[in-house]
Amino acid sequence: MATENFSTRFQELDAWPNLDILSAFYEGQLTAVAAVRSSLPAIAAAAEEAVARLRRGGRLVYVGAGTSGRIGVQDGTELPPTFNWPDDKLVYLIAGGEGALLKAVENAEDSVEQGIAGIRDSGIGPNDVVIGVAASGRTPFTIAALEEAKARGAQTIGISNNAGAPILDVCSHPILADTGEEVIAGSTRMKAGTAQKVILNLLSTLIMVRLGRVYRGLMVHMRATNAKLRRRSEIMVSQITGCDDASAIAALRQADGDMKLASLIALGIDSSDAEAALTRSDGNLREALSDFPTSNVERSPTPVNRRD
Repeated sequence: MATENFSTRFQELDAWPNLDILSAFYEGQLTAVAAVRSSLPAIAAAAEEAVARLRRGGRLVYVGAGTSGRIGVQDGTELPPTFNWPDDKLVYLIAGGEGALLKAVENAEDSVEQGIAGIRDSGIGPNDVVIGVAASGRTPFTIAALEEAKARGAQTIGISNNAGAPILDVCSHPILADTGEEVIAGSTRMKAGTAQKVILNLLSTLIMVRLGRVYRGLMVHMRATNAKLRRRSEIMVSQITGCDDASAIAALRQADGDMKLASLIALGIDSSDAEAALTRSDGNLREALSDFPTSNVERSPTPVNRRD
């Protein structure tokens, strides 16, 4: 496995000056990000199928052990506040259970039985999207979970940092970021972990965009759970529609905080008509706007930066 290889270039690393060590680490991080570029077509294909399944009521399921499992959880837990993705549409299967998120659980990643049981106990089915992450691509827990999920008809996505890894063969959508040897041999929390985080960010964010939770680069489906986010909502409605702050606040109040509905209301569209359009478009604001006369939509300017 390339991620486990020892590099003679760094064999005296611990004797180097601090800035030289940091430069080596930094170079490794840049290499990790660059390694993702060749995976973009695979990420796009995985996202396209995932959107279709999630629209049918499916769930996003993150599977992994150790660092890979924690990176998966980090990606998933950011989706509800950012895109208002339902909490009950997220499943986390971590080798060793939730306790392994904070403290390593010995031998948990080797348990095939746990991987299979996690999929079965979660009732994984054809509408679900199961994402397995493993730097080595050989983690028994993760591979077993993907195999069981695939047998149940779920979409399976495997992310690895080693070419030819078994995880890439057992899933329907293999995604490889060949990050090579680590600066510190075998420390896959470094280059490999960075590439995994980038891939998951790209994959989940593209899925959310295609599900209509982004409009003109704005998070129009986010949860406004505090004063800062409520103010951000007001600014976004103003950016989308060109209305003043008072009108944005009034529209959001009428829409009970729903930014998409508030934007349509701020454009002068009756609330019942706006709700119907959003229902027909499955919550896609761009599609909903196309239901109304061009004269209304033309009031919508290009968003501008607001710091207040």
